[in-house]
Amino acid sequence: MTDIARFAEVVDEAARTASAIPQFTQTAPLSVADAYAIQKQSVDRRLKRGEKLVGVKMGLTSRAKMAQVHVDEVVWGRLTDAMRLEEGASLSRKDYVHPRIEPELAFLLKAPLTGLVTAAEAMTAVQAIAPAMEIIDSRYQNFKFALPDVIADNSSSSSFAVGDWSRPDQDFSNLGLVMEVNGRPVEIGSTAAILGNPSRSLVAAARLAGVALGRLEAGWIILAGGATAAHPLKVGERVRLTMQNLGSVSIRVTE
Repeated sequence: MTDIARFAEVVDEAARTASAIPQFTQTAPLSVADAYAIQKQSVDRRLKRGEKLVGVKMGLTSRAKMAQVHVDEVVWGRLTDAMRLEEGASLSRKDYVHPRIEPELAFLLKAPLTGLVTAAEAMTAVQAIAPAMEIIDSRYQNFKFALPDVIADNSSSSSFAVGDWSRPDQDFSNLGLVMEVNGRPVEIGSTAAILGNPSRSLVAAARLAGVALGRLEAGWIILAGGATAAHPLKVGERVRLTMQNLGSVSIRVTE
């Protein structure tokens, strides 16, 4: 078994069993290319268990998020059908190691997308947009990691929930948003925090993930990245994101 395959098995088992693991980079020098190879093989293991690829997530797309995890490079990860939570659904805290939640904008593609495209060209492939929340969950002990560790761990993606879809031909570049926990605002921000405009995240998805995967497929969901710092989840919390003009999406946290 190669080091890539071994790391992929370790991080896959960590995610599957909600177990904390040591940082890979503490014992092995990993390049970004190595990390994406680990990510691919770990998610391939999920696909062999019956999960289906349904999109990609972009990460580290806001200054707040970059500051929170002490890195400065946009990354991406894979989304599967098993990761999606229905709006209003409950998630079990015991299924995660260090779960945190962040507000995002989601794109639904109606046509394939890949390569070097402008924002206008990318938007022609979009069927709808919606408010979304991503549950990120680094599987590393003490929530400590370097950039290659994050990427290898599917860029920390674990679950996501999407609200109702809306028409994409509206200005979503600077929509106000509030994420509440049990009715109390914990994060207030704007979609402008996502690379200045979420459409730039879609462009990055086409250039990075689209090229790596061959293309982004019609019907896939693209999560544009966190617009604020992430909130650590605790049992008993009800989290709701309300986004200007686009409505809301919520989840609950149980034991």
